[in-house]
Amino acid sequence: MLRTMTGQCWTAVRAALLVTFLCLPLAACSISTYRIDVQQGNVVTQESISKLKADMTRAQVKFVLGTPLVTDTFHPDRWDYFYKFDKAGNPREQRRLTLVFQDDKLKQILGDVAAADGLVGQNGKVDPAASKP
Repeated sequence: MLRTMTGQCWTAVRAALLVTFLCLPLAACSISTYRIDVQQGNVVTQESISKLKADMTRAQVKFVLGTPLVTDTFHPDRWDYFYKFDKAGNPREQRRLTLVFQDDKLKQILGDVAAADGLVGQNGKVDPAASKP
């Protein structure tokens, strides 16, 4: 069959293939991409933070909040918890929580959460000097 095709038929087939291959990238651009919800870090709720009390041990805090996302080598008395939730590529929720220990007892809670009396740091800002012994 291929031998019986004339030059005009081959030209028409080539033109059809060329148009098809040129239109494929355009069709791919029109397809909308699906973006998944991404949750990163430790989920820290106000309910779990309200369970924290002054002078809790590290093991007790870890039981309530879970393992911290960041433990700083240079500030061993400070634990950092971060939480970020992106819905379909758009940031929806972000939280930061820093716990400061002194003599392995919880002394301060810093960040964008409400803590129990006696645990709130100054203006909610992290003070690196607060974690030094």
